[in-house]
Amino acid sequence: QVQLVESGGGLVQPGGSLRLSCAASGSIVSFNTMGWYRQAPGKQRELVAVVRNSDNPNYGDFVKGRFTISRDNAKNTAFLQMNSLKSEDTAVYYCHVNVVLASGSWSDYWGQGTQVTVSS
Repeated sequence: QVQLVESGGGLVQPGGSLRLSCAASGSIVSFNTMGWYRQAPGKQRELVAVVRNSDNPNYGDFVKGRFTISRDNAKNTAFLQMNSLKSEDTAVYYCHVNVVLASGSWSDYWGQGTQVTVSS
């Protein structure tokens, strides 16, 4: 099994910054993808950012250069640096990974979610 532990959410004023972290542990051989999704009340979950092994990161259209996803492969940790936050960024942010397990199978896992609230 794989566990994802997220941290870094909270309350921030418009224009502020937050850095989310997602630490993965378990029987992981390698990561195919590490990414972040978000879900605001009454809305569908949407992609924020995803990084694959050999490709450039992909971002949701709404990011517009404000967020940066990165990985620390040695620590099995993904980060999401969010700058210039807006009230519409308020949502629960979920870490997602697609991994190769020790069994050889591929599986998807989600974190428990961390609340990000942008408000003055």
